[in-house]
Amino acid sequence: MDLRTSCLCLFNIILLAGPACGLQITSTGPTSIEKASGETVKLDCQFTLAAEDSGPLDIEWSLQPSDNQKTEQVCTQGDRAFEHYYEPLKGRVHFNSPDPKNGDASMNIMGLKATDTGTYQCKVKKVPGISSRKILLTVMVRPSKPRCYAEGQTNVGKDMVLRCSSAEGTQPLQYIWERTTGNKLLPPLAVLDPVGGTMSLRNATEAASGTYKCIAKNRIGTEECLVEVNITQPPNTAGVIAGVVICILLVLILLALLLFCCCRARNKKKYEKEIAYEIREDVPAPKSRVSTARSFTSVGSQRSSLGSMSPSNLHEYTKPQYDKIPSEEYERPPSHAPIPPPSRMAGPNLSRMGAIPVMVPAQNRDGSIV
Repeated sequence: MDLRTSCLCLFNIILLAGPACGLQITSTGPTSIEKASGETVKLDCQFTLAAEDSGPLDIEWSLQPSDNQKTEQVCTQGDRAFEHYYEPLKGRVHFNSPDPKNGDASMNIMGLKATDTGTYQCKVKKVPGISSRKILLTVMVRPSKPRCYAEGQTNVGKDMVLRCSSAEGTQPLQYIWERTTGNKLLPPLAVLDPVGGTMSLRNATEAASGTYKCIAKNRIGTEECLVEVNITQPPNTAGVIAGVVICILLVLILLALLLFCCCRARNKKKYEKEIAYEIREDVPAPKSRVSTARSFTSVGSQRSSLGSMSPSNLHEYTKPQYDKIPSEEYERPPSHAPIPPPSRMAGPNLSRMGAIPVMVPAQNRDGSIV
């Protein structure tokens, strides 16, 4: 080996680009890989050694996350995969060859996750040789089952919007609307948004009723959902308002009638009570039978006395006696006044005096009529 060739090999080692002679990474696979979550990927890194590479073999895999703010992580060291180097890959990473010293430093990652996305670098060192290779891994997530629903009024002549959205899925996501019933053609006035996942139905008609399917897709897979649309005639608003007004008026009338009947019944009861009180005040207290009998006896006695009057004693009755002081007998009630004894005159004398015979009812000693 001449001097020019030796200098060229030394220059390649310093630049870590793999020497033109000595240790070299010979993998020619893609440097950018896309995989779906849950799958297994092989990161290819095969190398060859030169006779002058006499130092210990060191194989190192490191990860530069897609987020540049995160630090680089070491996945393997030496000729073994040490799981404690990077906790998220624990139990899911191992070398492709049982003995990487034979020239295969490829690494397998199982059960891929979205967080595994990033740039992986394979670096092989064996003094004085050194070489490296970078591979960009993108872990894609298929769309989750989308949610379909309708917004707006489902009446004829109104505008409504059908929406479809997946909570998970690697971008870019695309949404496709299809009709599964009827003629399977979308309404002529439908406006689609494949990125936002909406379909606007303007001036909807009953012909737009049916079942619609939304398909969410990306480069990994697809998911779909269904939504039912039923366009109906708008309700008779004027009739509803009129019915409500009539019901309110009927309720008010019933309340007014009920209030009127209650007031009338109350006034009638009050009037009957007042009439009863007036009747009780006008009627005098009833008299006993004894006082009534005595009054009849008194009347009969007076008539007898008048019948027995003679011209000689008329002056005693015609002249009012205002100059006499009333005795206690006149101050007593009529029922307690003593009854004067009837005069004992003969019948012929009474006839000559012009007396009229009067029948006097018989009485007991207590004054009651027999």
